[in-house]
Amino acid sequence: MSGTLEGFGLLFWVISFFYVAVAILFILGLKKMSSPVTASGGIKWAGLGMVLATLVTFLIPAQNPLIPGFGPFSTNTPVLFAGEKWLNLVLIIVAIAIGGGLAAYLGKVVKMTDMPQMVAVYNGMGGGAAALIAAVEFAGGNVHSTLVAILAVLGSLIGSVAFSGSVVAFMKLQGIMKKTFRLPAQNAWNIGLALVAVVLAVLIVVYIGEAWVTWLLILFFVLSLFLGVILTSPIGGADMPVVISLLNAFTGLAVGFEGYVLGNPALIIAGIVVGASGTLLTKLMAKAMNRPIKNVIFTPITGEAQGGEIEGSMKEIQAMDAAAAMRYAEKVIICPGYGMAVAGAQHKVWEMTKLLEEVGVEVKFAIHPVAGRMPGHMNVLLAEAGVPYDMIFDLDEINDEFPTADVALVIGANDTVNPVARTDKSSPIYGMPILDADKAQQCIVIKRGQGTGYSGVQNALFFADNTSMLYGSAQQVVADVIAALKTLV
Repeated sequence: MSGTLEGFGLLFWVISFFYVAVAILFILGLKKMSSPVTASGGIKWAGLGMVLATLVTFLIPAQNPLIPGFGPFSTNTPVLFAGEKWLNLVLIIVAIAIGGGLAAYLGKVVKMTDMPQMVAVYNGMGGGAAALIAAVEFAGGNVHSTLVAILAVLGSLIGSVAFSGSVVAFMKLQGIMKKTFRLPAQNAWNIGLALVAVVLAVLIVVYIGEAWVTWLLILFFVLSLFLGVILTSPIGGADMPVVISLLNAFTGLAVGFEGYVLGNPALIIAGIVVGASGTLLTKLMAKAMNRPIKNVIFTPITGEAQGGEIEGSMKEIQAMDAAAAMRYAEKVIICPGYGMAVAGAQHKVWEMTKLLEEVGVEVKFAIHPVAGRMPGHMNVLLAEAGVPYDMIFDLDEINDEFPTADVALVIGANDTVNPVARTDKSSPIYGMPILDADKAQQCIVIKRGQGTGYSGVQNALFFADNTSMLYGSAQQVVADVIAALKTLV
Protein backbone atom coordinates (compact mmCIF):
# COMPACT_ATOMS: atom_id res chain seq x y z
CA MET A 1 0.00 0.00 0.00
CA SER A 2 2.88 2.36 0.72
CA GLY A 3 4.00 2.04 -2.89
CA THR A 4 0.52 2.95 -4.04
CA LEU A 5 0.53 6.01 -1.82
CA GLU A 6 3.89 7.10 -3.18
CA GLY A 7 2.50 6.81 -6.67
CA PHE A 8 -0.43 8.86 -5.59
CA GLY A 9 2.08 11.60 -4.70
CA LEU A 10 1.11 15.25 -4.51
CA LEU A 11 -2.46 14.55 -5.55
CA PHE A 12 -3.02 12.62 -2.32
CA TRP A 13 -1.98 15.58 -0.19
CA VAL A 14 -4.01 18.05 -2.28
CA ILE A 15 -7.16 15.93 -1.87
CA SER A 16 -6.46 15.44 1.86
CA PHE A 17 -6.03 19.18 2.35
CA PHE A 18 -9.34 19.97 0.69
CA TYR A 19 -11.17 17.26 2.62
CA VAL A 20 -9.90 18.77 5.88
CA ALA A 21 -11.23 22.12 4.64
CA VAL A 22 -14.55 20.42 3.87
CA ALA A 23 -14.73 19.02 7.41
CA ILE A 24 -14.07 22.47 8.89
CA LEU A 25 -16.75 24.06 6.68
CA PHE A 26 -19.30 21.41 7.68
CA ILE A 27 -18.62 21.85 11.39
CA LEU A 28 -18.59 25.66 11.22
CA GLY A 29 -21.82 25.58 9.24
CA LEU A 30 -23.50 23.32 11.78
CA LYS A 31 -22.29 25.52 14.63
CA LYS A 32 -23.73 28.63 12.98
CA MET A 33 -27.06 26.85 12.41
CA SER A 34 -27.48 26.53 16.18
CA SER A 35 -28.58 30.17 16.36
CA PRO A 36 -31.31 31.80 14.26
CA VAL A 37 -29.14 34.91 14.00
CA THR A 38 -26.31 33.08 12.21
CA ALA A 39 -28.26 30.17 10.66
CA SER A 40 -28.35 31.71 7.18
CA GLY A 41 -24.58 32.04 7.14
CA GLY A 42 -24.22 28.50 8.47
CA ILE A 43 -26.21 27.11 5.55
CA LYS A 44 -23.92 28.95 3.12
CA TRP A 45 -20.77 27.64 4.81
CA ALA A 46 -22.07 24.07 4.76
CA GLY A 47 -23.20 24.48 1.15
CA LEU A 48 -19.76 25.69 0.16
CA GLY A 49 -18.28 22.64 1.87
CA MET A 50 -20.58 20.34 -0.09
CA VAL A 51 -19.66 21.97 -3.41
CA LEU A 52 -15.96 21.68 -2.58
CA ALA A 53 -16.36 18.02 -1.56
CA THR A 54 -18.13 17.25 -4.84
CA LEU A 55 -15.46 18.91 -6.96
CA VAL A 56 -12.57 17.27 -5.10
CA THR A 57 -14.16 13.85 -5.57
CA PHE A 58 -13.50 14.11 -9.30
CA LEU A 59 -9.75 14.13 -8.53
CA ILE A 60 -9.77 10.83 -6.63
CA PRO A 61 -7.88 8.16 -8.61
CA ALA A 62 -9.86 5.17 -9.75
CA GLN A 63 -7.65 2.87 -7.67
CA ASN A 64 -8.16 4.57 -4.29
CA PRO A 65 -5.06 3.92 -2.13
CA LEU A 66 -7.12 4.46 1.02
CA ILE A 67 -9.07 1.29 0.24
CA PRO A 68 -6.81 -1.13 -1.72
CA GLY A 69 -8.60 -2.86 -4.56
CA PHE A 70 -11.46 -0.36 -4.69
CA GLY A 71 -12.35 1.53 -7.80
CA PRO A 72 -15.25 2.01 -10.21
CA PHE A 73 -12.68 2.85 -12.92
CA SER A 74 -9.88 0.65 -14.18
CA THR A 75 -6.87 2.96 -13.93
CA ASN A 76 -5.11 5.23 -11.47
CA THR A 77 -6.05 8.25 -13.56
CA PRO A 78 -8.12 10.82 -11.63
CA VAL A 79 -11.81 10.50 -12.39
CA LEU A 80 -11.78 13.94 -13.99
CA PHE A 81 -9.29 12.74 -16.63
CA ALA A 82 -10.47 9.11 -17.04
CA GLY A 83 -11.05 9.51 -20.75
CA GLU A 84 -11.88 5.86 -21.39
CA LYS A 85 -14.79 6.21 -18.96
CA TRP A 86 -16.13 9.52 -20.26
CA LEU A 87 -19.68 8.19 -20.25
CA ASN A 88 -19.54 7.73 -16.47
CA LEU A 89 -18.31 11.30 -16.09
CA VAL A 90 -21.14 12.60 -18.26
CA LEU A 91 -23.71 10.63 -16.26
CA ILE A 92 -22.31 12.01 -12.98
CA ILE A 93 -22.50 15.60 -14.23
CA VAL A 94 -26.03 15.10 -15.60
CA ALA A 95 -27.14 13.57 -12.30
CA ILE A 96 -25.67 16.50 -10.33
CA ALA A 97 -27.36 18.99 -12.67
CA ILE A 98 -30.76 17.30 -12.38
CA GLY A 99 -30.55 16.84 -8.61
CA GLY A 100 -29.18 20.32 -7.96
CA GLY A 101 -31.67 21.98 -10.29
CA LEU A 102 -34.62 20.14 -8.76
CA ALA A 103 -33.47 20.97 -5.24
CA ALA A 104 -33.04 24.66 -6.11
CA TYR A 105 -36.52 24.77 -7.62
CA LEU A 106 -38.19 22.98 -4.71
CA GLY A 107 -36.35 25.14 -2.21
CA LYS A 108 -38.01 28.21 -3.72
CA VAL A 109 -41.54 26.90 -4.29
CA VAL A 110 -42.18 24.61 -1.32
CA LYS A 111 -44.10 26.39 1.44
CA MET A 112 -42.72 26.57 4.95
CA THR A 113 -45.70 24.52 6.13
CA ASP A 114 -44.57 21.73 3.78
CA MET A 115 -40.95 21.82 4.91
CA PRO A 116 -41.34 18.72 7.17
CA GLN A 117 -42.35 16.71 4.10
CA MET A 118 -39.28 17.99 2.24
CA VAL A 119 -37.04 17.00 5.13
CA ALA A 120 -38.58 13.51 5.07
CA VAL A 121 -37.89 13.29 1.32
CA TYR A 122 -34.27 14.40 1.77
CA ASN A 123 -33.80 11.89 4.59
CA GLY A 124 -35.16 9.17 2.37
CA MET A 125 -32.95 10.14 -0.56
CA GLY A 126 -29.83 10.07 1.62
CA GLY A 127 -30.66 6.69 3.12
CA GLY A 128 -31.63 5.24 -0.24
CA ALA A 129 -28.42 6.51 -1.84
CA ALA A 130 -26.33 4.90 0.91
CA ALA A 131 -28.12 1.57 0.41
CA LEU A 132 -27.67 1.77 -3.37
CA ILE A 133 -23.94 2.46 -2.97
CA ALA A 134 -23.59 -0.78 -1.02
CA ALA A 135 -25.72 -2.67 -3.54
CA VAL A 136 -23.53 -1.48 -6.42
CA GLU A 137 -20.34 -2.36 -4.57
CA PHE A 138 -21.61 -5.85 -3.78
CA ALA A 139 -22.79 -6.35 -7.37
CA GLY A 140 -19.45 -5.16 -8.77
CA GLY A 141 -17.45 -7.47 -6.54
CA ASN A 142 -15.65 -4.53 -4.90
CA VAL A 143 -16.19 -5.72 -1.31
CA HIS A 144 -13.06 -7.73 -0.51
CA SER A 145 -12.41 -7.36 3.22
CA THR A 146 -14.46 -8.38 6.23
CA LEU A 147 -14.47 -4.87 7.70
CA VAL A 148 -15.70 -3.31 4.45
CA ALA A 149 -18.36 -6.03 4.14
CA ILE A 150 -19.59 -5.39 7.70
CA LEU A 151 -19.85 -1.64 7.14
CA ALA A 152 -21.51 -2.20 3.76
CA VAL A 153 -24.28 -4.39 5.18
CA LEU A 154 -24.75 -2.05 8.16
CA GLY A 155 -25.07 0.91 5.83
CA SER A 156 -27.47 -1.08 3.65
CA LEU A 157 -29.69 -2.04 6.57
CA ILE A 158 -29.79 1.42 8.13
CA GLY A 159 -30.10 3.21 4.78
CA SER A 160 -32.94 0.96 3.58
CA VAL A 161 -34.87 1.43 6.84
CA ALA A 162 -34.31 5.21 6.62
CA PHE A 163 -35.50 5.27 3.00
CA SER A 164 -38.73 3.30 3.38
CA GLY A 165 -39.43 4.85 6.79
CA SER A 166 -39.02 8.33 5.33
CA VAL A 167 -41.41 7.46 2.49
CA VAL A 168 -44.05 6.49 5.05
CA ALA A 169 -43.31 9.65 7.08
CA PHE A 170 -43.73 11.76 3.94
CA MET A 171 -47.09 10.14 3.13
CA LYS A 172 -48.29 10.73 6.69
CA LEU A 173 -47.17 14.36 6.72
CA GLN A 174 -48.63 14.99 3.25
CA GLY A 175 -51.97 13.46 4.26
CA ILE A 176 -51.68 10.60 1.75
CA MET A 177 -51.62 8.04 4.58
CA LYS A 178 -54.20 9.38 7.00
CA LYS A 179 -54.38 6.41 9.36
CA THR A 180 -51.89 4.45 11.37
CA PHE A 181 -51.46 0.77 10.53
CA ARG A 182 -50.50 -1.62 13.28
CA LEU A 183 -49.94 -5.35 12.77
CA PRO A 184 -51.11 -7.92 15.34
CA ALA A 185 -48.19 -8.45 17.75
CA GLN A 186 -46.49 -5.42 16.16
CA ASN A 187 -43.47 -5.43 18.45
CA ALA A 188 -42.86 -9.14 17.83
CA TRP A 189 -42.81 -8.39 14.09
CA ASN A 190 -40.40 -5.51 14.63
CA ILE A 191 -37.96 -7.54 16.68
CA GLY A 192 -38.36 -10.68 14.57
CA LEU A 193 -37.68 -8.95 11.25
CA ALA A 194 -34.74 -7.06 12.72
CA LEU A 195 -33.21 -10.34 13.97
CA VAL A 196 -33.72 -12.03 10.60
CA ALA A 197 -32.07 -9.03 8.88
CA VAL A 198 -29.08 -9.32 11.23
CA VAL A 199 -28.77 -13.05 10.57
CA LEU A 200 -28.83 -12.43 6.81
CA ALA A 201 -26.21 -9.69 7.23
CA VAL A 202 -23.91 -12.08 9.11
CA LEU A 203 -24.31 -14.74 6.40
CA ILE A 204 -23.52 -12.17 3.70
CA VAL A 205 -20.32 -11.11 5.48
CA VAL A 206 -19.19 -14.69 6.14
CA TYR A 207 -19.88 -16.02 2.65
CA ILE A 208 -19.12 -12.90 0.61
CA GLY A 209 -17.89 -13.87 -2.84
CA GLU A 210 -20.08 -16.97 -3.18
CA ALA A 211 -22.44 -16.85 -6.15
CA TRP A 212 -25.53 -17.77 -4.12
CA VAL A 213 -24.98 -14.78 -1.77
CA THR A 214 -26.60 -12.61 -4.46
CA TRP A 215 -29.98 -14.08 -3.54
CA LEU A 216 -29.29 -13.41 0.13
CA LEU A 217 -28.52 -9.79 -0.74
CA ILE A 218 -31.81 -9.40 -2.61
CA LEU A 219 -33.75 -10.89 0.30
CA PHE A 220 -31.77 -8.72 2.73
CA PHE A 221 -32.62 -5.48 0.91
CA VAL A 222 -36.32 -6.39 0.54
CA LEU A 223 -36.54 -7.30 4.22
CA SER A 224 -34.76 -4.09 5.28
CA LEU A 225 -37.14 -1.95 3.23
CA PHE A 226 -40.14 -3.76 4.70
CA LEU A 227 -38.75 -3.27 8.21
CA GLY A 228 -38.69 0.50 7.68
CA VAL A 229 -42.34 0.43 6.58
CA ILE A 230 -43.67 -1.57 9.52
CA LEU A 231 -41.60 0.42 12.03
CA THR A 232 -43.02 3.74 10.85
CA SER A 233 -46.61 2.85 9.88
CA PRO A 234 -48.01 2.62 13.46
CA ILE A 235 -46.58 5.99 14.51
CA GLY A 236 -48.99 8.91 14.70
CA GLY A 237 -48.50 12.65 14.30
CA ALA A 238 -47.68 13.25 17.97
CA ASP A 239 -44.44 11.30 17.65
CA MET A 240 -43.64 12.42 14.10
CA PRO A 241 -41.10 15.17 15.05
CA VAL A 242 -39.03 12.57 16.90
CA VAL A 243 -39.35 10.07 14.03
CA ILE A 244 -38.13 12.62 11.46
CA SER A 245 -35.11 13.40 13.63
CA LEU A 246 -34.40 9.70 14.23
CA LEU A 247 -34.56 8.90 10.51
CA ASN A 248 -32.18 11.80 9.90
CA ALA A 249 -29.71 10.23 12.33
CA PHE A 250 -30.13 6.86 10.58
CA THR A 251 -29.32 8.43 7.22
CA GLY A 252 -26.18 10.04 8.62
CA LEU A 253 -24.93 6.73 10.00
CA ALA A 254 -25.61 4.94 6.71
CA VAL A 255 -23.78 7.62 4.72
CA GLY A 256 -20.81 7.46 7.11
CA PHE A 257 -20.53 3.66 6.76
CA GLU A 258 -20.76 3.80 2.98
CA GLY A 259 -18.20 6.59 2.95
CA TYR A 260 -15.71 4.10 4.34
CA VAL A 261 -16.77 1.51 1.80
CA LEU A 262 -16.00 4.00 -0.97
CA GLY A 263 -12.91 5.32 0.77
CA ASN A 264 -14.36 8.83 0.61
CA PRO A 265 -13.46 11.01 3.64
CA ALA A 266 -16.08 13.64 2.77
CA LEU A 267 -18.89 11.09 3.02
CA ILE A 268 -17.47 9.76 6.27
CA ILE A 269 -17.27 13.26 7.76
CA ALA A 270 -20.72 14.30 6.54
CA GLY A 271 -22.25 11.06 7.76
CA ILE A 272 -20.69 11.35 11.21
CA VAL A 273 -21.76 14.98 11.58
CA VAL A 274 -25.35 14.28 10.47
CA GLY A 275 -25.57 11.08 12.49
CA ALA A 276 -24.22 12.68 15.68
CA SER A 277 -26.31 15.85 15.42
CA GLY A 278 -29.41 13.85 14.49
CA THR A 279 -28.91 11.54 17.46
CA LEU A 280 -28.49 14.45 19.88
CA LEU A 281 -31.53 16.21 18.45
CA THR A 282 -33.59 13.01 18.72
CA LYS A 283 -32.65 12.68 22.39
CA LEU A 284 -33.57 16.33 23.03
CA MET A 285 -36.92 15.88 21.24
CA ALA A 286 -37.71 12.71 23.14
CA LYS A 287 -36.86 14.46 26.40
CA ALA A 288 -39.12 17.38 25.45
CA MET A 289 -41.99 14.89 25.07
CA ASN A 290 -40.91 12.84 28.10
CA ARG A 291 -40.99 9.79 25.85
CA PRO A 292 -38.02 7.41 25.66
CA ILE A 293 -37.03 6.70 22.06
CA LYS A 294 -37.91 3.03 22.53
CA ASN A 295 -41.47 4.06 23.39
CA VAL A 296 -41.75 6.07 20.19
CA ILE A 297 -40.93 2.93 18.22
CA PHE A 298 -42.53 0.17 20.29
CA THR A 299 -45.46 1.98 21.97
CA PRO A 300 -46.23 4.88 19.63
CA ILE A 301 -49.03 7.39 20.15
CA THR A 302 -51.39 6.42 17.35
CA GLY A 303 -53.62 9.51 17.42
CA GLU A 304 -56.78 7.50 18.07
CA ALA A 305 -59.29 9.27 20.33
CA GLN A 306 -58.80 8.31 23.97
CA GLY A 307 -59.24 9.53 27.50
CA GLY A 308 -62.25 10.02 29.71
CA GLU A 309 -64.78 12.81 29.80
CA ILE A 310 -63.62 16.20 31.05
CA GLU A 311 -65.89 18.24 33.27
CA GLY A 312 -66.95 21.68 32.14
CA SER A 313 -67.76 23.11 28.75
CA MET A 314 -66.07 25.12 26.02
CA LYS A 315 -66.95 28.81 26.11
CA GLU A 316 -67.00 30.65 22.80
CA ILE A 317 -66.11 34.34 22.41
CA GLN A 318 -65.89 36.68 19.42
CA ALA A 319 -62.98 38.57 17.90
CA MET A 320 -63.93 41.83 19.61
CA ASP A 321 -63.85 40.14 23.04
CA ALA A 322 -60.38 38.76 22.37
CA ALA A 323 -59.16 42.11 21.04
CA ALA A 324 -60.41 43.94 24.12
CA ALA A 325 -58.82 41.43 26.50
CA MET A 326 -55.41 41.86 24.84
CA ARG A 327 -55.72 45.63 24.24
CA TYR A 328 -56.11 46.35 27.95
CA ALA A 329 -53.61 43.71 29.14
CA GLU A 330 -50.11 44.44 30.39
CA LYS A 331 -48.56 41.19 29.19
CA VAL A 332 -49.66 38.78 26.44
CA ILE A 333 -47.90 35.49 25.70
CA ILE A 334 -48.62 33.94 22.30
CA CYS A 335 -48.31 30.15 21.94
CA PRO A 336 -48.26 29.18 18.24
CA GLY A 337 -48.83 25.65 16.97
CA TYR A 338 -49.13 23.78 13.71
CA GLY A 339 -52.62 25.23 13.15
CA MET A 340 -51.02 28.65 12.74
CA ALA A 341 -48.58 27.19 10.23
CA VAL A 342 -51.28 25.47 8.18
CA ALA A 343 -53.34 28.67 8.05
CA GLY A 344 -50.28 30.74 7.12
CA ALA A 345 -51.25 33.19 9.85
CA GLN A 346 -47.78 34.17 11.06
CA HIS A 347 -47.75 37.48 9.16
CA LYS A 348 -51.14 38.46 10.56
CA VAL A 349 -49.98 37.46 14.05
CA TRP A 350 -46.98 39.78 13.74
CA GLU A 351 -49.23 42.60 12.50
CA MET A 352 -51.45 42.08 15.54
CA THR A 353 -48.40 42.02 17.81
CA LYS A 354 -47.16 45.38 16.51
CA LEU A 355 -50.57 46.95 17.19
CA LEU A 356 -50.48 45.67 20.77
CA GLU A 357 -46.93 46.93 21.30
CA GLU A 358 -47.90 50.37 20.01
CA VAL A 359 -50.34 50.75 22.93
CA GLY A 360 -47.83 49.53 25.51
CA VAL A 361 -48.71 45.83 25.77
CA GLU A 362 -45.72 43.53 26.39
CA VAL A 363 -45.90 40.62 23.95
CA LYS A 364 -43.79 37.46 23.97
CA PHE A 365 -43.87 34.25 21.95
CA ALA A 366 -43.62 30.86 23.67
CA ILE A 367 -42.32 27.96 21.55
CA HIS A 368 -42.64 24.34 22.61
CA PRO A 369 -39.74 22.11 21.41
CA VAL A 370 -42.12 19.92 19.39
CA ALA A 371 -44.53 22.60 18.21
CA GLY A 372 -45.43 21.85 14.61
CA ARG A 373 -44.07 18.80 12.85
CA MET A 374 -40.34 19.29 13.11
CA PRO A 375 -37.83 21.01 15.42
CA GLY A 376 -37.59 24.77 14.94
CA HIS A 377 -40.58 24.92 12.60
CA MET A 378 -42.38 27.64 14.56
CA ASN A 379 -39.19 29.67 15.06
CA VAL A 380 -38.58 29.77 11.31
CA LEU A 381 -42.18 30.71 10.52
CA LEU A 382 -42.13 33.58 13.00
CA ALA A 383 -38.73 34.79 11.79
CA GLU A 384 -40.05 34.67 8.22
CA ALA A 385 -42.87 36.99 9.28
CA GLY A 386 -40.41 39.44 10.84
CA VAL A 387 -40.77 38.61 14.54
CA PRO A 388 -37.50 39.65 16.28
CA TYR A 389 -35.51 36.81 17.81
CA ASP A 390 -35.52 38.44 21.23
CA MET A 391 -39.32 38.09 21.41
CA ILE A 392 -39.22 34.32 20.89
CA PHE A 393 -38.65 32.14 23.96
CA ASP A 394 -38.29 28.41 24.51
CA LEU A 395 -40.42 26.52 27.01
CA ASP A 396 -37.84 26.60 29.79
CA GLU A 397 -37.34 30.34 29.38
CA ILE A 398 -41.01 31.38 29.33
CA ASN A 399 -42.96 28.97 31.53
CA ASP A 400 -42.35 30.87 34.78
CA GLU A 401 -43.92 33.99 33.21
CA PHE A 402 -47.37 32.56 32.46
CA PRO A 403 -48.75 33.26 35.98
CA THR A 404 -47.89 36.95 35.47
CA ALA A 405 -49.47 37.11 32.01
CA ASP A 406 -52.89 38.70 31.63
CA VAL A 407 -53.62 36.74 28.45
CA ALA A 408 -52.17 33.58 26.93
CA LEU A 409 -53.17 33.41 23.27
CA VAL A 410 -52.98 29.84 21.91
CA ILE A 411 -53.04 29.71 18.11
CA GLY A 412 -53.50 26.26 16.63
CA ALA A 413 -51.64 24.40 19.40
CA ASN A 414 -53.14 21.42 21.22
CA ASP A 415 -51.08 18.71 22.91
CA THR A 416 -48.27 21.14 23.79
CA VAL A 417 -50.62 23.12 26.10
CA ASN A 418 -52.69 20.25 27.50
CA PRO A 419 -52.68 20.28 31.34
CA VAL A 420 -53.53 16.56 31.31
CA ALA A 421 -49.80 16.02 30.78
CA ARG A 422 -49.30 17.22 34.37
CA THR A 423 -52.29 15.61 36.06
CA ASP A 424 -53.46 12.35 34.43
CA LYS A 425 -51.02 9.45 34.87
CA SER A 426 -53.11 7.27 32.57
CA SER A 427 -52.72 9.68 29.66
CA PRO A 428 -50.24 8.76 26.88
CA ILE A 429 -48.82 12.30 27.10
CA TYR A 430 -48.43 12.27 30.90
CA GLY A 431 -45.09 13.73 31.95
CA MET A 432 -44.56 15.66 28.71
CA PRO A 433 -43.37 19.20 29.51
CA ILE A 434 -46.02 21.65 28.31
CA LEU A 435 -46.44 25.40 27.98
CA ASP A 436 -48.27 26.53 31.12
CA ALA A 437 -50.87 28.55 29.21
CA ASP A 438 -53.56 27.48 31.71
CA LYS A 439 -51.77 29.43 34.46
CA ALA A 440 -52.32 32.80 32.75
CA GLN A 441 -55.11 35.02 34.10
CA GLN A 442 -57.06 34.42 30.90
CA CYS A 443 -56.45 31.98 28.06
CA ILE A 444 -57.83 32.48 24.56
CA VAL A 445 -57.61 29.56 22.13
CA ILE A 446 -57.91 30.03 18.37
CA LYS A 447 -58.98 26.72 16.86
CA ARG A 448 -60.88 25.47 13.82
CA GLY A 449 -63.13 23.13 15.81
CA GLN A 450 -63.35 21.02 18.93
CA GLY A 451 -61.22 18.08 17.83
CA THR A 452 -58.27 16.56 19.64
CA GLY A 453 -54.59 16.95 18.79
CA TYR A 454 -52.22 14.44 17.20
CA SER A 455 -52.18 12.31 20.34
CA GLY A 456 -55.96 11.84 20.29
CA VAL A 457 -56.18 13.12 23.87
CA GLN A 458 -58.90 15.63 24.72
CA ASN A 459 -57.43 18.94 25.87
CA ALA A 460 -58.49 19.91 29.37
CA LEU A 461 -57.34 23.48 28.73
CA PHE A 462 -60.31 24.07 26.43
CA PHE A 463 -62.71 23.32 29.29
CA ALA A 464 -60.96 25.40 31.96
CA ASP A 465 -62.84 28.24 33.67
CA ASN A 466 -60.33 30.84 32.49
CA THR A 467 -60.29 29.64 28.86
CA SER A 468 -62.35 31.00 25.97
CA MET A 469 -62.54 29.55 22.46
CA LEU A 470 -62.31 31.63 19.31
CA TYR A 471 -63.28 29.35 16.42
CA GLY A 472 -62.16 29.60 12.82
CA SER A 473 -59.12 29.53 10.55
CA ALA A 474 -56.23 31.25 12.32
CA GLN A 475 -55.51 33.71 9.53
CA GLN A 476 -59.10 34.94 9.26
CA VAL A 477 -59.64 35.01 13.02
CA VAL A 478 -56.47 37.03 13.65
CA ALA A 479 -57.47 39.38 10.81
CA ASP A 480 -60.79 39.90 12.60
CA VAL A 481 -58.96 40.57 15.87
CA ILE A 482 -56.74 43.11 14.11
CA ALA A 483 -59.79 44.90 12.73
CA ALA A 484 -61.31 45.00 16.22
CA LEU A 485 -58.06 46.24 17.76
CA LYS A 486 -57.94 49.15 15.35
CA THR A 487 -61.30 50.34 16.66
CA LEU A 488 -59.94 50.23 20.23
CA VAL A 489 -56.56 51.89 19.69
